[in-house]
Amino acid sequence: MTVSSDPWWRSAVVYQVYPRSFADGSGDGVGDLAGLRERLPYLAALGVDAIWINPWYVSPQADGGYDVADYRAIDPDFGTLAEAETLITEAHGLGVKIILDIVPNHTSDQHPWFRAALAAAPGSAERGRYVFRPGRGRGGAEPPTNWRSSFSGSAWTRVTEPDGTPGEWYLHLFTPEQPDLNWQDPGVVQEFEEILRFWFDRGVDGFRIDVAHGLVKDQQFPDLPADLEPTTAPPYEHRHPAWDQDGVHEIYRRWRRLCDSYAEPRILISEAWVFDPERLARYTRADELHQTFNFNFLMAPWEAAAMRKIIDDTLRAFAAVGAPATWVLSNHDMIRHLTRYGRPPGQELAQVGTVPVDLELGTRRARAAALLLLALPGGAYVYQGDELGLWEIEDIPNERLRDPIWQRSGHQRRGRDGCRVPLPWSGSEPPFGFSSGDPWLPQPQSWRSLTAEAQTGDPASMLTLYREALRLRRDHPALGDGTLTWLPAPPDVLAFSRDPGFTCILNQSSDPIDLPSHTDLLLSSSPLPNATTLPPDHAAWLRTS
Repeated sequence: MTVSSDPWWRSAVVYQVYPRSFADGSGDGVGDLAGLRERLPYLAALGVDAIWINPWYVSPQADGGYDVADYRAIDPDFGTLAEAETLITEAHGLGVKIILDIVPNHTSDQHPWFRAALAAAPGSAERGRYVFRPGRGRGGAEPPTNWRSSFSGSAWTRVTEPDGTPGEWYLHLFTPEQPDLNWQDPGVVQEFEEILRFWFDRGVDGFRIDVAHGLVKDQQFPDLPADLEPTTAPPYEHRHPAWDQDGVHEIYRRWRRLCDSYAEPRILISEAWVFDPERLARYTRADELHQTFNFNFLMAPWEAAAMRKIIDDTLRAFAAVGAPATWVLSNHDMIRHLTRYGRPPGQELAQVGTVPVDLELGTRRARAAALLLLALPGGAYVYQGDELGLWEIEDIPNERLRDPIWQRSGHQRRGRDGCRVPLPWSGSEPPFGFSSGDPWLPQPQSWRSLTAEAQTGDPASMLTLYREALRLRRDHPALGDGTLTWLPAPPDVLAFSRDPGFTCILNQSSDPIDLPSHTDLLLSSSPLPNATTLPPDHAAWLRTS
């Protein structure tokens, strides 16, 4: 095994835990810290370097915990602050880092700050912490701008003033229960630096920053041009007055200085939906954040030319600022990649439940994609259940859906619940060892062959593939951060080498191809028919010296 002097995060494999759906220790059907603590040895054995935990703070759960009412306390559904501190210590004892989620764009409408803002007068210091504006039209009855919520509907809600009269409007780029903060207010800036320090002082190794591109708004509050309607979502990026404004970078410079003030510097990861590689790389300049998610790669079609362009553009843009690339296939907001890869070309990102899925094809491609992901230079993120080969659950009964997108879209968009279904751990019937109670989202009976228990020790399982790939990635001196060199390859084939002595090849064509010259087959995504041929939708890692 090679020991690198580079910072750990430049090559880290980070496992994302959506705590409601990971493991339930209390038996109430909701995942919690007790369940996560019980499964820490599983994650350590998987071979990941760190765990990123989605919000565990006190929250009314209007948007899966991304509506935070208290950033310094654990939601009772998950446990206590003492349990969180114990979890951090136990993870560190297993050699696993802990990364939390921070939600700085907005709070819950139940946060004490917002309650104070509603009780205060227009122009007050309390309202200054949020984005309140007078309405337009007669009596201020129309929203201040034509901005739309990412979850459908207007991005503005009108309040009733303490005297009972219709009053100002407040901005919420997501649900009305998530009022946007005003980052022009010095008190907001100070509060979040204190929140970061609160958790860093308890041993947390870093933060993933939710909506990192959205904190600063154009203070002129212009209407959106017609071509940006009706959504605030990407790919409009910095052309939208609420997305990717230059002012966000000064916030992150301050945060970076805070991280670097610790004896063991903490890290920051950006969730910035910015698709221009050069603009995205600006978030990871030397005095700003450490990493940023690569959503171009996540959303890429199963097509070699498209993937190669994204890889090339990413590596070039991030090398220019001295930052590592990151790679991810799924997360808690996106349709699971196994399902996307099992859909027809051009339909990968279609709404949940609208396009048939070939699960056998999707599984074969997901196995190959895992080897591509873990062979690329930089860091990688694995969403819980990726290692089990879970697919999107698209037939959750309507009455069980919890995502606010379902209600706010007038039942037109089913939302993200299908990628948040609780994990199957053991047994042959739901709840598959996730809980002793009824899981908060229903699990399909068809997952009985995908439990961690069933896959452990099975050489053909997805779990075994991930464990072996992560072991090789950890041990092989070519893998992790660094560079790659593309090799000559047929159309629809990705092939690259990494020094010393490593080649990754992915066949996305419809025909078998010959493997390049090599001394040893390190790993293949599925068993190969012979030592010289790579079938369609397969990948292989080769030793070349």
